Amino acid sequence: MKWIGALFIIFSTSWLGFYFAGRLSERTKELRAWKLALQSLEAEVMYSQLPLQEAFRRISSQLKGPINGCLQDFAFQLETCALTAKEAWENALRNYFKTVSIKESDLQVLLQFGETIGMHDKYSQQKQIILALKHLEREEQEALDSQSNYERMSKMLGVLSGILIVILLL
Repeated sequence: MKWIGALFIIFSTSWLGFYFAGRLSERTKELRAWKLALQSLEAEVMYSQLPLQEAFRRISSQLKGPINGCLQDFAFQLETCALTAKEAWENALRNYFKTVSIKESDLQVLLQFGETIGMHDKYSQQKQIILALKHLEREEQEALDSQSNYERMSKMLGVLSGILIVILLL
């Protein structure tokens, strides 16, 4: 019976280590998806000249994962609620932030972009998108550094802490 408990402890702590390591790699993937979404938005703004909700609906159909829901939520709020683009963007991002691995600093970059969304001509909007892309590139580089430094460590820490607990209990 002790061995079953020991295996359960090792499995549980190992799972926690792998879970935290997975969140590090998810953050990098999510930041890449945001960069892709903003690049697509730049193309939509510059060439198709669709209304904002249509542009975001089109972009969301091209993307997979949680970002898809965020962009669809933003487009839906623009159509159905009496909100400004800034308010709808902030609401959609706050709902999205609850379910994903991005950090507060990543969210701040996106919220800062939302301050100007839909308020300028297409050339000024393009400059704002490029600025947000630069900030997201910086955040992505930080996420990659963090992932390379801490991913393996968190996996090993999970396994080794489970072994330590088992040794202490036996």
